[in-house]
Amino acid sequence: MNDIQRGETPRIEVTASASADAAWQALRDPAAIRQWHGWDTDEAEAEIDSIYFTDVVEEADRRTLVVNGGDEFEIQPDGDGVRITLTRAPLSGNPDWDAYYDDVTEGWTSFMHQLRFALERRPGMTRRTLFFADRGTYSGTVIERIGLDAVAGQPRGSRYTATIAGEDVAGEVWFRSTRQLGVTVDAWGEGLLVIAGTAPSDADPAGTSMAILSTYGLDGADFGQLDTRWAGWWADHRAGE
Repeated sequence: MNDIQRGETPRIEVTASASADAAWQALRDPAAIRQWHGWDTDEAEAEIDSIYFTDVVEEADRRTLVVNGGDEFEIQPDGDGVRITLTRAPLSGNPDWDAYYDDVTEGWTSFMHQLRFALERRPGMTRRTLFFADRGTYSGTVIERIGLDAVAGQPRGSRYTATIAGEDVAGEVWFRSTRQLGVTVDAWGEGLLVIAGTAPSDADPAGTSMAILSTYGLDGADFGQLDTRWAGWWADHRAGE
């Protein structure tokens, strides 16, 4: 599943070809969480500890976890795989915090699909990431500029070829939501590219965009060249350029 389901609060669901025990372990082992949550930063260890292990409510027998902030994970067997559901906490009523509610929901959408990818395609493997962001360009615009607008219309699981940031790549469409696109990239060992963001609004007329590149097994030279290509492309394709 790819869609954010809306009731009282948004609910994000993914299904993965993995066991419920493996999915639960991916939520309770800090080293495993680093292979799918967010991207590489100096603050990643502290962030993971704060979100997943500080002031949380864990029910291991039911495989439910309410993380710091009130968002709730639920893991259930689903046929030969597992269904992972994240239900967002309600709005706080504090306008300063609630202004970022949709941004956080989009972030969780990215991370849930990164979790599915880690469980299905790269269990137990070490991930290295690159991250780029711009608060002046909507993600849909970046998908178009980067040459993936045609790919975005393909069904999930279909193969694609494209030239991204000067690199000829191939892989499959991993997911598509209203504001996000995820594609696997064979050349990144097989890796995952997520383009995400928030739509233009009264509060943020330009919208936002970000790209998370998850790579596996690239040597230092190849990873450095990837970083250089993407940094150059991102700098040249910012809003108004």
